[in-house]
Amino acid sequence: MHPTKSITERVFQALGFEGLALLICTPLLVWVTGRPALEMGTVTLGVSLLALSWNVMFNSLFDRLKARLHLSNGGRTRVLHALLFEGGLILLAVPLIAALMKTSLLEAFILDIGVLLFFLPYTYVYHWAYDVIRERVTRKTPIAL
Repeated sequence: MHPTKSITERVFQALGFEGLALLICTPLLVWVTGRPALEMGTVTLGVSLLALSWNVMFNSLFDRLKARLHLSNGGRTRVLHALLFEGGLILLAVPLIAALMKTSLLEAFILDIGVLLFFLPYTYVYHWAYDVIRERVTRKTPIAL
């Protein structure tokens, strides 16, 4: 196992995370809010670009913290990762959502909490699957399927 990832791999991981999230979230938010697809696409893209930057920075820092504290990739560490990542993203995203949707911070916060209910398990599952696939791809010996 390779404990740390290069910045190139971090960018690849983050692009995959955000790309899949965009494909899922944009139509879901149009359905939930009843707002036009172009508006929700703009909001989703804006938050996605913010989250993409946050993802690369946060995961790089989290990997260093994980190595320093000798944390495993177990369930508790993944829950901590998801909670810290999403908590930080809320603080950054709510003002952006409010500005793009021309709504109050409270309304933007409520929408973001709804989205968070999707992203907490999504973050956990995506990063778990990424690590499993990464481990298989980077092994030097062939894997029997």
